[in-house]
Amino acid sequence: MKVLIVSLLVCAMMALTTAAAVPEAEPGQKIEPLVQEGKSHIVKRSSSCPSGWTGYNGRCFLYVPTAMTWADAEKNCLYHGGNLASVHSFEEHHVIQSMILRITHMYPLTWLGGSDAQQEGSWFWSDGTPFRFNFWSPGQPDNRGNAHCLLMNFGDQNKFDDQPCSFRMPSVCAKRQ
Repeated sequence: MKVLIVSLLVCAMMALTTAAAVPEAEPGQKIEPLVQEGKSHIVKRSSSCPSGWTGYNGRCFLYVPTAMTWADAEKNCLYHGGNLASVHSFEEHHVIQSMILRITHMYPLTWLGGSDAQQEGSWFWSDGTPFRFNFWSPGQPDNRGNAHCLLMNFGDQNKFDDQPCSFRMPSVCAKRQ
């Protein structure tokens, strides 16, 4: 029964995402659906986000499907002018998760910019912003297997988990608009 309900919810979310009427864009301007405060809106994407990036709340996000270690994913984000994504609210988490779902049609485990590699239990974001939003999966972080890097979409609730930084998985980059 739970599988049926989850399947129906995923189908409904995908239908709502693709069913939104998109107004015509002016030449050179893209239109992109965003979720903000639990409501779906059609928002003109600021031209300050590069093509392929998703804008939200003054930042641009990029899903990188190539599986890399956490350190290589951070280097890749630095190359693109950002860092692995930090997450500061449930709404921001939902926007990133929706972007991943739109691209992959699923919720793959994905690196974000959180780490406690310097000191066990002291989590920080690689972009230097304060680590205040906690969205850990139940029982996490547990440091199992020397896990010092943060990923999203873990467990039944698609929350945060700590995993060994040497694991290879997709990632999300973020930078200011």
